[in-house]
Amino acid sequence: MERRDFLKLATVSGIAFASGCTKALRPGAPEARASAPKRDFFFLQLSDTHVGYEGAANPDAANTLPRAVEIIRASKVRPDFVVFTGDLTQSTEDDADRRARMKRFKEIVAPIDVPMHFIPGEHDASSDAGAAFREMFGETHWTFEHEGLHFIGLDNVSQPNATLGEAQIGWLDARVAALPKDAPLVVFAHRPLFDLAPQWDWWTKDGARALEILQRHDPVTVFYGHIHQEHHFTTARITHHASRSLVFPLPAPMSLPKKAPLLWDEGAADHGLGYREVFPLLSMREKNIVVPK
Repeated sequence: MERRDFLKLATVSGIAFASGCTKALRPGAPEARASAPKRDFFFLQLSDTHVGYEGAANPDAANTLPRAVEIIRASKVRPDFVVFTGDLTQSTEDDADRRARMKRFKEIVAPIDVPMHFIPGEHDASSDAGAAFREMFGETHWTFEHEGLHFIGLDNVSQPNATLGEAQIGWLDARVAALPKDAPLVVFAHRPLFDLAPQWDWWTKDGARALEILQRHDPVTVFYGHIHQEHHFTTARITHHASRSLVFPLPAPMSLPKKAPLLWDEGAADHGLGYREVFPLLSMREKNIVVPK
């Protein structure tokens, strides 16, 4: 892995490493978990691309996602998969426009040419309860296994009032209960599952019920979007990481009287877009992954 290519990827997305090379996956653990990754790998998280957005907060919005795709394709380093955590498109009340924007999104990201997984944001799904999203991308919540690790995608935008809903909570409970107690879980959601800023709609009304189910396992890592900025939080044994947006940044939670996109800074190198953090996932090496020289 060349440092130059790795850092290029880090400018456009969240990078998470899964490593089974260490003996223990948490301090004091006497043995490696049976469910440790079969091999080291990494994946990318991209979020809040808002295809179809037009506005002063990003006068170059039509090119932001295509440029990110170009960087990913040009890198010699290939992720095992990419996860998009919602608000793929800008909201519209016109059903035809909604589907056209989703089709355009799919055309833009297709050249990434690795497995991709999608969950909706409220811009994609709140107007029609996720109907167009399911037509274009499949079910709004899902699970899959990769290299022995368990990944879960949740939909906390299709139901009214920012909820997961009884049916999905029951589904999550059953899926989690079927896994070994020490199975590491990686969860994706659009909204934060904890109460980050309910006044700004940065929460999930019944998210605490999902966290109660998830925290039966250890470790659990949640990646989310929605807030258009980097943010890290811990609830019980669960760590939560928010991704920057690929359309415009938003202010820190409750830092201003009113939530609104930050002004476009023509002189900024990254305009507050992209995601520059690297997360060690399931590995107790150093807290920060050392990027190869």
